[in-house]
Amino acid sequence: MKERLQKLISGAGVCSRRSAEELISSGRVRINGQTAAPGMSADAETDEITIDGVPLPRKDGRMYIMLYKPRGFVTTLSDERGRKTVAELVRGAGRRLYPVGRLDMYSEGLLILTDDGKAANALTHPGHDVPKTYLVRVHGGDLEKAAEVLRGPLELDGRPLRPAGCEIVSDEGGRGELRITIREGRNRQVRRMCAMAGLRVERLVRVSEGELRLEGLQPGRWRELREDELSYIRGLM
Repeated sequence: MKERLQKLISGAGVCSRRSAEELISSGRVRINGQTAAPGMSADAETDEITIDGVPLPRKDGRMYIMLYKPRGFVTTLSDERGRKTVAELVRGAGRRLYPVGRLDMYSEGLLILTDDGKAANALTHPGHDVPKTYLVRVHGGDLEKAAEVLRGPLELDGRPLRPAGCEIVSDEGGRGELRITIREGRNRQVRRMCAMAGLRVERLVRVSEGELRLEGLQPGRWRELREDELSYIRGLM
């Protein structure tokens, strides 16, 4: 059913109707790729409505987005120390979303945010065995030997780690890139594992989480999950 565009925007929780009218008048709203004009109507179920290129969130139902978290942002909604948070990067989503798992301030890459607690639990529950893969730029030692250490039995905080996958992407003699896959999420786990292998981390990027892959996103940008990605998450629930 078609409704006035400003009503749809305010009903989705993005802003007030008056502010929605201003968004439309300034040319920031599009319907099916065409710039919307004041007074236009649309159907939220069948029309693609975007604001500054971001899809209008649905009023009903949950929201699931993938963010490319850049370095320098903490994975929290607020920070008492005044540091930049991932919440600042997803304000355009129009609702309060919670990060699933964490990436430390100096790490970057794939981060899922949602308001669906069941989906968040499905992705983080140890019994679901969701692998997380990182591309890690390192230096400081023999990468072949370090990779063997990373694959071998390791402990953190007196507890054994589950076996990790590790392959060498590039080796420049004491410096290179590793692809490391883990199946748990201890605090700063990959960085601490690399330290145990005699390596220092220069850059750490999470590139996948289960079947969710960081493709086509630039640092600081986000998108809603596709239906095939949502089906994967539902299969874990």
